[in-house]
Amino acid sequence: MSKRMNRNAPHLIRLASIVWRRRGSRQAGEHLGRLRRRLATGVGAVLLGLAALAFAGISDQAQAEFARFVGQWPYAPLLLTPAVFVSVVWLTRRIAPFARGSGIPQVIAASRAPQSQAAAALVSLPTAAVKLLLTVVMLLGGASVGREGPTVQVSAAIMVKVHHYLRVPITAGVLIAGGAAGVAAAFNTPLAGVAFAIEELAAAYEQRVAVLVMGAVMIAGLTSLGIAGDYVYFGAMRSTLGVSAVLTLAPVAGVIGGAAGGLFARLVLGFAGTQWRPVAVARSRPLLLALGCGLVVAMLGIATGGGTWGTGYGATRALVEGSGQSQWFGPAKFLAALATTLSGAPGGIFAPSLAVGAGLGNLLTGVFSSQPASAVVLLGMIAYFVGVVRAPLTAVIIVMEATAARGMILPLFATALIADAASTLVCRERLYHGLAKPFLALVEPKASHHP
Repeated sequence: MSKRMNRNAPHLIRLASIVWRRRGSRQAGEHLGRLRRRLATGVGAVLLGLAALAFAGISDQAQAEFARFVGQWPYAPLLLTPAVFVSVVWLTRRIAPFARGSGIPQVIAASRAPQSQAAAALVSLPTAAVKLLLTVVMLLGGASVGREGPTVQVSAAIMVKVHHYLRVPITAGVLIAGGAAGVAAAFNTPLAGVAFAIEELAAAYEQRVAVLVMGAVMIAGLTSLGIAGDYVYFGAMRSTLGVSAVLTLAPVAGVIGGAAGGLFARLVLGFAGTQWRPVAVARSRPLLLALGCGLVVAMLGIATGGGTWGTGYGATRALVEGSGQSQWFGPAKFLAALATTLSGAPGGIFAPSLAVGAGLGNLLTGVFSSQPASAVVLLGMIAYFVGVVRAPLTAVIIVMEATAARGMILPLFATALIADAASTLVCRERLYHGLAKPFLALVEPKASHHP
């Protein structure tokens, strides 16, 4: 027995050595994989932060150029704006059909099957580049578009490309982290990026995704902070409301703003899905539809003295900081944003929705004249924005961080929850998830047959 053990000892030692080396090799491989993932997340977050800042600067410059142009030729938008709408829609349909609209629905759909070819097409760098370019062109034509939705799609594309380059597998967490970091960089609101990932992008929010998201958001936020400084997106608001004012204002603003936002969502989703003949005919002639939408936007801009053109950032900031706007600004901006969205051109709805909400709050200041006007405007912003996107936590954090209104957090939360309930009564389906259905049909063909 002992002789046999002696003879087998070298074999056992050799076997143990092989097992030990393989185990060590496996552990080394796992360690290298973790390092690559962290490197990809860090590099991707820095790059998308830089891209978001560049996009913001170019977009602001485009709006300024359009304003100068209109200053010299006040009625030229009647020709220019419809021509830009038609040209952009034609180019989008011809060279980058996945660049249409906001960009957030594309990221939602891609995160459901992140390694599919369809998902890769939805968040490809060429599509992202076209989206950036065409969104800027839309702003040069006075369209009521935001840059935050496009930033989400572009950020997800950058994150995916970096992961591909470093040979890191693409998971839903990669797309969610990229999109969330894009929101953080676009608004300079890191907490809002995390909230947006939870409420809008993530179908199943897991701990690993949470760590990835927070890491990407932190790095993108630091990149933005380091270059652009600690700016407040919509200006600082220091007013507060008493308990009795909150108990009166929050329900009124929440119900009216939430219902109005729900109406916007219902009109957009209904236009995309209804078979009513006039709408179906309009959808079948996309260039003619774009022409009509562009003409509506041009006329609204001229009628409001340019108030409804562009993202609405300037008008919103003025209202938050106490400068008055026309009482017609809110309703007119609602129509301009709706016409731009229905046109099918690239562009987001975040900033225009916040602008419409600020206009709604401006209307309420006449009713609640004894309360600080800026505080009433803020409640209008939160109510309408929640009504459109149905993401109360994201909305509260964006508005709070973007206005430094930390003293308003309880009134904002109360208004957001009421607005969410009011919006649900008007439109049960969430806007971005409804708009994601055509893209989901591409990444999950079998699932698209089920309600």
